[in-house]
Amino acid sequence: MDTNSVTTYGIGELLGRARERAVPVVRGIADGALAAPTPCAEYDVKDLVNHVFQVVVQFQRLAVKEASDFTETPDVVTGDPGWRERLVEETGRLVAAWSAPGAEEGTTGAWDMPARLVGSMALLDLTVHVWDLARATGQEYGAADEAGVAELAGAVAVLEPTARKMGVFGEAVAAPEDASAFERLLARTGRDPRWKG
Repeated sequence: MDTNSVTTYGIGELLGRARERAVPVVRGIADGALAAPTPCAEYDVKDLVNHVFQVVVQFQRLAVKEASDFTETPDVVTGDPGWRERLVEETGRLVAAWSAPGAEEGTTGAWDMPARLVGSMALLDLTVHVWDLARATGQEYGAADEAGVAELAGAVAVLEPTARKMGVFGEAVAAPEDASAFERLLARTGRDPRWKG
């Protein structure tokens, strides 16, 4: 057996693993926590849920090479007591869309970016923002898998300069010396990996 071989996972599979960690967090958000601050400074919990919902829906479109629209973030939380299950369903659709044959091929989106990199952006949001939500609402976030963190580290390395210039990432923070690979990734996106609300 070749111990040096590296397994490359499909974005759909990595999104599926991220979804498994996301579902209990989404279902565990109490109504009373919706106004709480999050590690993503510009969002409270409700605003971040709405943002994640928008990302999950729009990245389904990008998987099938359709145009996306991130100009306005709809409020899916206010007035809909079923928003948690709606978001869970949409994350399932996201996984299915990026698991379909051809989803990672070619380019997609307004900037004609490589489709796999765009899929990695969806993975980044579903991972990091759900971690934000878990932290903000006092929940555990299941350990991010090694393959997912490796995929995200590669994507962040490509996206970092532009994302920071556009304000998508905050300024990188120093990770603790004993930080895990996932904590170092969080720090690169401008988050304190040991954040407490």
